[in-house]
Formats: sequence, structure tokens, C-alpha cells
Amino acid sequence: MQRRTFLRQTSLTAIVLPWALDACTSKETTVVATTNNITLDELMLTDLQKKMQAGELTSKAITEFYLNRIDQIDKHGPAINSVIEVNPDALSIAEQLDKERSENKIRGPLHGIPVLIKDNIDSADKMLTTAGSIALEGNHATTDAFIIAQLREAGAVLLGKTNLSEWANFRSTRSSSGWSSRGGQTKNPYALERNPCGSSSGSGAAVSANLCAVAIGTETNGSIICPASINGVVGIKPTVGLWSRSGIIPISATQDTAGPMARTVTDAAILLGALTGVDKNDSATQHSEGKFEKDYTKFLDASGLKGKRIGIEKSFLKSHEAVDALLQKAIEQMKSQGAEIVEVDFLKLLDGIRMDEYLVLQYEFKDGLNKFLKTANGKVKSLKELIEFNKANEAKAMPYFKQEILESSETKGDLNSKEYKSALQHILSVTQSAVNSVMEKEKLDAISGPSYGPSWCTDWINGDYGTGYGFTDAAAISGYPHISVPMGFVFDLPIGLSFFGRAYSEGELIKIAFAYEQASKNRKAPQFKTSEANKV
Repeated sequence: MQRRTFLRQTSLTAIVLPWALDACTSKETTVVATTNNITLDELMLTDLQKKMQAGELTSKAITEFYLNRIDQIDKHGPAINSVIEVNPDALSIAEQLDKERSENKIRGPLHGIPVLIKDNIDSADKMLTTAGSIALEGNHATTDAFIIAQLREAGAVLLGKTNLSEWANFRSTRSSSGWSSRGGQTKNPYALERNPCGSSSGSGAAVSANLCAVAIGTETNGSIICPASINGVVGIKPTVGLWSRSGIIPISATQDTAGPMARTVTDAAILLGALTGVDKNDSATQHSEGKFEKDYTKFLDASGLKGKRIGIEKSFLKSHEAVDALLQKAIEQMKSQGAEIVEVDFLKLLDGIRMDEYLVLQYEFKDGLNKFLKTANGKVKSLKELIEFNKANEAKAMPYFKQEILESSETKGDLNSKEYKSALQHILSVTQSAVNSVMEKEKLDAISGPSYGPSWCTDWINGDYGTGYGFTDAAAISGYPHISVPMGFVFDLPIGLSFFGRAYSEGELIKIAFAYEQASKNRKAPQFKTSEANKV
């Protein structure tokens, strides 16, 4: 969950401390990161597969590279702190997959590829699943999440788990994205004093910093798209039900989904197709039957913008002069590739839904989390017990911000509540009607605009703040797909460009996003800049 949604919903705005801004905007120096003079930086999945097929690399060698890079860059060097735990069995898994390759048993495009997953996704191995909370220390899952079972079947190496905003940012209205009591604060690899956004902060930062080939994040509202934008990578929030949610610590049965995070649209498309499928334990996936693909790479068309009608949100054309300039450049690039640009007044159709969304999420969080905790192996068995645990361990569990969202969720009733049902019906009808009607009226193939503004300074006292771009509410509440692709930089801080559309339109959105990516080539690896002010 991207916590700033709640700041808008509840009118709780953060006051920025002057010292936080000063530290963030001071003269910058660059931290140079190397790993034993060997680099796989910015290599795509297809590159890694070709090198393994040619015998130039093995899965074990690739895995060793990423493990060494995590140790040097994530834990020591710049210390971006994006990986909460590495898999002690990663090398043995890689060796087994190398053995299969030597026997000409290649499972597919993920065979031998190291993947990081967010620490709210169950993996039945030696790693924990904690959502970043010390209350779940000791929670070893007994069964893989459905998508993790698929990931293993596809031949991927489960490299480790990424840090996140604790409880996927559904704990406090003043939380700092990327902070958890178990994992600490994840940093933005482009500017270490700035925030990586959340809740999939670790996945976004790790992919950007070349600590893995690809990663998996999760989103309820903005938690894939925002960290993708702010960390300069590609993120896909699929249609709800395209990927199974069973085995993932829940917030919302209506809005939750996992999704791929990668440095290129190609890599994100490969991972997306590998994990689609119907899961008997997640009824939402039943709606995807006959609509999902197992291979989205067939949509990677460099001419994919030709003849497309792209709607640009009018309110995003004059918001922040530097972001506006990037958007205008993107518009011209899309036009040069044959797209027709149409200005739309879309976001005004969503007025009045945010408080009802918040209500729905509180009800569904209480219901889903109680069911999860009942069978988990952590220190608490219910939301009520979690709240009491945090109070009893306040110095470590809540040193900066508290748990008012947990507490308000605990006061809600069950899912038979009239208040819940009314709010759910309202938000679904408004968002789905808005998207469908605008796209039909204007004959659009996608709606587009900046994913988010520039990253803000990490502030544990006041929490997150930032510019108000983004379509995350519309895509998240409707359950429709959303992609963010690098659009450029504002003062060396990445900005993403969003494309979203109707349910199960991932193929068309990938085609559009890939064509834009190939025409613009905006991805640039981070340099782990730090300010002189924090060297005292």
C-alpha cells in the first residue's frame, strides 16, 4: 500500500522539517560500487540465458555474483538495505538447475535466473515471511505461495527476500515508506537520503541496483507502481486475479495483487507470463481463465504505438515544471511513433471515493489478517494480539510512528457489515465505470501520465510527502492493470510514465510500454549518490 493515499484521504498532511530538506539537497558525491571486477549490471534475462547456453556463465556463477553484490552494496558499501534476508539454499538450487541444463532439461526463460521476492510472500524454505514485522519473527511458512511454487517450477533461483514498508504500509498515517521493524530503512539507490517509496521498496531498489535479475513486489494501491517509478525500473500491477494471492500476507481481497519488477519491459513481460494461472485457493483467479497468457513476450513490438490512441490526464500537464517537461517530451516521442494523443479529464470522475476505499481496506485487512495470523507461526495470532505486541515492544516495533491504522481496522466489524458492502459497491462502480466510459468515449487504447513525482527525503518523524501525480487509485480500486516505465530524470531522480487500461489488457499495455521504452531509452543505472551533509 502506498501510504500517501491515506494522507489524501484523511487530510493528514506531513510537515517537512527544514533540517531534513537541507540534508537532502546538499552537495552530492558519488559512491562507486564494484563487485570483484565482474559485472552483470543491466544484463537482461535473454542475455543471461544466452551466456548460460553458450557456457560462458552458469546459474551458480550468476547467483554468486548477486549474493556478493548484495553483501557489498546492500549491506556494506552504499548500504541501501533492500534485501531483508538471503536464501541459504540459493547456491545449491542453482547447482541443481545447472545440472538440469547439462542434461538439456531447460524449463524456460527463467531457468537458472535469481529472483528476489517481497517479504510478505510465503516460501516454504529456511527463510521467514514477516511483512517486515518483528511480531512475525519465527514465521517459517509450511507451504509455498502459489506464485512461488510456479516460480520454482519455472526454474528460477529463489535468491532472497526484500525489505518493505512494514505490513505493506498499512500501519500508520505517518509511516516512512521502506521502513520495517525487522529490516530497518531501505534507501533510494539514486540518492541515499531520499525515499524508495513503498511498500515494495526493497524489490524496486534491489532491481534498480542490480542486486537481482528480476523481483516480485505486491500492490494494494501504488506499492508496485510508485517504487518502480521512483527507483527507475519497470513495474507491472496486473489485473487482480491474473496472479494468485494465496500465500501472500493480505490487506485487501478486492485490490491485492503481486506483480513483476524489472529493469526492462521485456524482463517484466517474461516474469508476468511465467506466474499466471488459476489457483483453486484464490477465487479471483477463476475470472482470469481464458484471459491470461503464459507468454507475454509476443506483445513486445517496437512499432506498438503506431495507430494507438493514448489519453493524457489534463491535470498532469501543468503540475511540476520539470515533470511537465518530461511528459511533453514523452508525448512527442509517442507521437513520433505513430500514436494519437488525446487530452482527457479523467481523475475528476473519481472524486469522493477515497474515504470509502479506506473503509473497505480496513474491513478486508482485519478479516484477511486474522485468517492469516491464525495459522502463521509468529508471535501473534490475531490483529488484536498484534496491536498489543507492538505496544509491549514499542521501543523496537514503533520507535518513530505508531499503529493507528491497525487500531482503527480492529474496530471494524465483519464483511457482512452494511457499511462495508455499501462502500465496496460504491468504489467499484465509480472506478470501473470511469475507466470504461472514458476509454470507450475517446476510443482509447490506454490512459497515461507521470506515475509519480520526484522522490522525497526520508523522514521518520513526519513520514512521507511528495507530489500528487499518479493513477494508482483508479487502477488499484478497479482492479485493472497498470504499468510504469522510466520516463526520465528530475535532478537525477527517476520519474516513471504510467499506462493503464481495461481488465486483462496487459498484452496491449505491454505493447505500448515496450514501444515507448524502445523509442526513449530512459533507464540509467543508479550511482548511489550521498550528500556531504550526512557525512558528519
